[in-house]
Amino acid sequence: MPDDVKSIPDGGRINETPLAGALSERYLAYAMSTIMSRSLPDVRDGLKPVHRRLLWAMQQLKLDPAGGFKKCARVVGDVIGKYHPHGDASVYEALVRLAQEFAARYPLVEGQGNFGNIDGDNAAAMRYTEAKLTEVAKALLDGIDEDAVDFRPTYDGEEQEPVVLPAAFPNLLANGSNGIAVGMATSIPPHNAGEACAAALELIRNPAATTAELLAHMPGPDFPTGGIMVEPADSILQSYETGRGGFRLRARWEVEKLKNGTWQVVVTEIPYQVGKSRLIEGIAELLEAKKLPLLADVRDESTDKVRMVLEPKTRTIEPAMLMESLFRATPLESRIPLNMNVLDASRTPRVMGLREVLRAWLDHRQVVLVRRSSHRLAAIERRLEILDGYLIVYLNLDEVIRIVREEDHPKEALIRTFALTDTQAEAVLNMRLRALRKLEEMEIRREHTKLTKELKGLQRLLGSEKAQWDRIAEEIEEARQKFGSGALGDRRTTQTEAVAVAFDEAQFVEREPITVILSEKGWLRAVKGHIEDTAGLKFKEGDGLAMHLHAETTDRIGLLASNGRAYTIKADAVPRGRGDGQPVRLMVELGNEDNILSAFVFREGQRFLLASATGRGFVCKAEDLLSEKRTGKQILVVDAPDALVACAPVEGDTVAVIGENRKLLVFPLEQVPEMTRGRGVALQGYRDGKLSDVKVFAKADGLTWRLGDRTRTETALAPWRGNRGGAGKMPPNGFPKSNRFDG
Repeated sequence: MPDDVKSIPDGGRINETPLAGALSERYLAYAMSTIMSRSLPDVRDGLKPVHRRLLWAMQQLKLDPAGGFKKCARVVGDVIGKYHPHGDASVYEALVRLAQEFAARYPLVEGQGNFGNIDGDNAAAMRYTEAKLTEVAKALLDGIDEDAVDFRPTYDGEEQEPVVLPAAFPNLLANGSNGIAVGMATSIPPHNAGEACAAALELIRNPAATTAELLAHMPGPDFPTGGIMVEPADSILQSYETGRGGFRLRARWEVEKLKNGTWQVVVTEIPYQVGKSRLIEGIAELLEAKKLPLLADVRDESTDKVRMVLEPKTRTIEPAMLMESLFRATPLESRIPLNMNVLDASRTPRVMGLREVLRAWLDHRQVVLVRRSSHRLAAIERRLEILDGYLIVYLNLDEVIRIVREEDHPKEALIRTFALTDTQAEAVLNMRLRALRKLEEMEIRREHTKLTKELKGLQRLLGSEKAQWDRIAEEIEEARQKFGSGALGDRRTTQTEAVAVAFDEAQFVEREPITVILSEKGWLRAVKGHIEDTAGLKFKEGDGLAMHLHAETTDRIGLLASNGRAYTIKADAVPRGRGDGQPVRLMVELGNEDNILSAFVFREGQRFLLASATGRGFVCKAEDLLSEKRTGKQILVVDAPDALVACAPVEGDTVAVIGENRKLLVFPLEQVPEMTRGRGVALQGYRDGKLSDVKVFAKADGLTWRLGDRTRTETALAPWRGNRGGAGKMPPNGFPKSNRFDG
């Protein structure tokens, strides 16, 4: 027995396998199953397995477009019992989506009952709803009983299911597809079937056609919910050439004039896959948060058609400007991704461009045509063989009757006498007496002539590739006429170049002056107005004022912590009221030993000199200190306990540094480099102790520091001047014992 196999007392055995190998093998199997059998569509029929099984099961139930409906529970039961061993909820959701006119550009299922709506409401339970196939689904299944495609055993081996559908309809492009697998995904928006057929016909006429020539027939997506696509033409071309890209889709809107010169905007179409109720709720939330300064109100007046009313704050606002602000802030403008990652004819997942997708569908249609023609040819040959036997009977009717009446083995006698085949002899013996009428003989001769003509036509078709492509072109033209015109085929999404609207949202935002207050124990709050006298501020027992900033509600507040990380919070997010505010640690992620060292109101063009306890530092732009993440971002790289100790605004051309050893050094700011991140350079050298404080000032104004309530200025700084990294000298008499410039 091998070393990695151990026996156990009950007769079994244990195979020892490395955990990494076992996990990788099983995860790979799971990943391939997800990719091949669940998430990616087949480029030939544009369907995932669950959708293909739904259509096949409904055809087996004879749910034809001209027939009656059956309960969805019956359909789902057949699918999960025979073909798709998964949960009934997921299968029913797939069935519902195939029937939703706002989800599928060309529904494959006709539903009866509540199948959900564009607001995002769910469909009724499957026991209440009914379904049958549509004409589009019938086109996808056309020829499936004529050996057009391969079949394979189902999961339990009791049934057969199609590997792919014949697909006389360009379903992959027409209805699109979305799916997420392991390590890959697909996202194909819906298109107009008439345009897709026209592009396919162009590719048949000109096999070397470029993507640009194909886009002349199929200019872009056509969404079931309409909308206006504002993607540039060169971007669309690039997307379809590579199979990856995206499209900007906007809601369709119009202006309604009201009394006294007032007006309102009415949205009649919203972007694809955007729930109307959730969209309105989102706009209302932004309105309540005062983030839509041009909008006064939003109402939903929809019936079976979308009608969303938007009221401006004043009638002087331009409608285009109002909509531009909403397009920027809400899903009224959405980006629809394009990722044509599909399974090709060999079941290999790969990203295809538009030309490859159409080529794959056309090649599949040729395979289907050849297989159907070969199947029909074989059937005609079998029928002609029988008809030839019948004609021999009519020419020798008396002798045939005699053989049948008198011979002990009439079959062998017929074969021997008239040189019939076994099939012909069997057919003659199975003839009814009424078939011996002269009229029946004429019918058989007419059928023989007709089938002989069809046989020659099929032989010419199978022998000529040009004839095959001519037939395919005829079939595609029929599909284009049937599904590319009328209410179902008319283009719903219009395309236009985005018109630039001069819009500065900041000028419409309500600005309110506030004072942001940070306590010594790290509590943050804001009060209305710009407070100069902070003596009246109240804090919790044992707490006090650490710093305060004058800001406006539209500002961003930068925070620098002792760990060298920078954080950003919005001024309007700082809690206001009579309370103590909120701990900074609930707004940003600080370490247990870290605290906020400095705060500032962000302004364009600001710069700061950051310094660590080791006496190293650099100049940093204010925009480099902004970070919208709760975790902030590392700016000054420090090693505990050598933390950030100073953040001085750059307000001059000279730097003053003082250490714990009470040595003051003054040197030009130009000696300090500007960086975005790092440890910086040496600002001052120490034998013992660390850096206490740093300040940037104008040389002409002199160095100032606070001593109690007084401010002192020293202009004769020659004794302390030196170069960056020097030791410095004792400060002037009267310098604060705290070794800090602010006292």
